[in-house]
Amino acid sequence: MTLTADLIRSTHAAIAPDTVRTPLVRAARLSLMLGFDLFLKLENLQHTNAFKARGALAKLQTLSEAERRAGVIACSAGNHAQGVAYHATRLGIPSVIVMPEGTPFNKVKRTGDFGAEVVLHGSSFDESVQFTLDLAAERGLTFIHPFDDPVVAAGQGTVALEMLEQNPALDTIVVPIGGGGLIAGMAVAARAVNPGIEIVGAQAEAFDAVKAAFDGAAPQTAGTTLAEGIAVRAPSPANIEIIRQNVDRIDMATEAEIEDAVFDLLSHEKLVAEGAAGAGLAVIKKNAAHYRGKQVGLVVCGGNIDSRMLSTLILRGLVRDGRITRLIFKLDDRPGQLARIAAIIGEAGANVVEVIHQRMMQSVALKQAELEVVIEARDAQHVEEITAALRDAGFALRTGSEAV
Repeated sequence: MTLTADLIRSTHAAIAPDTVRTPLVRAARLSLMLGFDLFLKLENLQHTNAFKARGALAKLQTLSEAERRAGVIACSAGNHAQGVAYHATRLGIPSVIVMPEGTPFNKVKRTGDFGAEVVLHGSSFDESVQFTLDLAAERGLTFIHPFDDPVVAAGQGTVALEMLEQNPALDTIVVPIGGGGLIAGMAVAARAVNPGIEIVGAQAEAFDAVKAAFDGAAPQTAGTTLAEGIAVRAPSPANIEIIRQNVDRIDMATEAEIEDAVFDLLSHEKLVAEGAAGAGLAVIKKNAAHYRGKQVGLVVCGGNIDSRMLSTLILRGLVRDGRITRLIFKLDDRPGQLARIAAIIGEAGANVVEVIHQRMMQSVALKQAELEVVIEARDAQHVEEITAALRDAGFALRTGSEAV
C-alpha cells in the first residue's frame, strides 16, 4: 500500500468517530512574543495524550478477524505503546508491547493500565525491534510499526487535514520528526489541500537522522535528549523519500533550546508538552524573522513528559528567568545577620525559599560563615534591586550565576 492523499482522507473518515478532533488554538502570548500568529494543534489532548493514537487505530481497523483474535504486538518506549494498547483493548484485541528496559516506570504502568501485556527488553527502541519481530512470529501476532507503515502514517496525516479545515489560511506547518511517519503523512495531506503551503520539520541535534538523510550528511545519533519521542536512529526510508519530495526544510534544535521551548509552552500558554513538541517551538523561535507576517501552525504532538523531569524543568526555567536566584554571602559569624538579610529581602517584596548556613565546609576565615539564600523574585531586574539593597546595607554577596 502507498501513502496517498486518498488513503489519508479515507483513513480520516474511518478513525474520526473514535478520535478526538483536537483544537487548533492561537497561542496569544507566544504570538505576541514572536511577532506573528502561531497556532497550536493540541494533540496532547488526544486519546493517550499524543497523536500516535491516530495511526495505531488506523492500523488496528485494517486487521482481519483472524488477526484480531490472535492479537497485536508493538515496540515502543511511550506514545505508540499507549496508543496501540488503548485502542486494542477498546476493540477487544489482545496486545503485547515491548518496551526498552530503561523506560520510565510511569510509562510502563500507563501502558499496562490500558490492558496490554508489557515485556521489557533491550536498552533502546532499535535494540528491541528484532526481539519484537521474533516474538511476533513465535506467537502469531501482527506487528504494528510506529512509523514505517503507510496506514499508520496515513492515520498521523489526518492531523494536517484537521488543521487546514480549522484554519485554511495557514502559511506554514511545523512538525517534529522522529521516524518520519507524522511529517510524511501530514506533508502529503497538506500538499493535497494547499500545494503552496510550507512544510518544515524539526529535529533534536542529538538525533538528526532524517535531517542528515535529507541533506546527504552523516547522522548524529548519540547521547540523550529531552525529546526522547523523536530520538530515532533508523527512520523509515519510505518516509524519508516522501519528506524529500514534500518537505521544504528541516531545522535543528539544541537541548537547551528544547528545554526553553517546553518551559515557554507551560509558562506562556499553560500547556504541558513533551520534548518533541518543544523541538518544534524551538526551531520556530530560532527562525522567527522568516515567519513574520505569516500564520504558522505547530503540532503539539504529545504531553507525556515525566512529572519529575517536568518539575526540574520548571525550576530551571524559573532560574533562567531570574525568578528563583541563589544569593551567596560571606558574613562575620555573629548573631542577627540572617535576620537582617531576611528583613531586607522581605521589605523588597521577595520570598526566601531556602537557607543554608555553613561554618565548617567552606574556605572562609574561622570567624566568618558562608550563607546561601535561595529567593523567589519577580524577575531578573527585581533580583538586581534586592542585591543592590543588600550591598548598600554592607553585605558582601554574589549570585549563583556570578563567578567566584
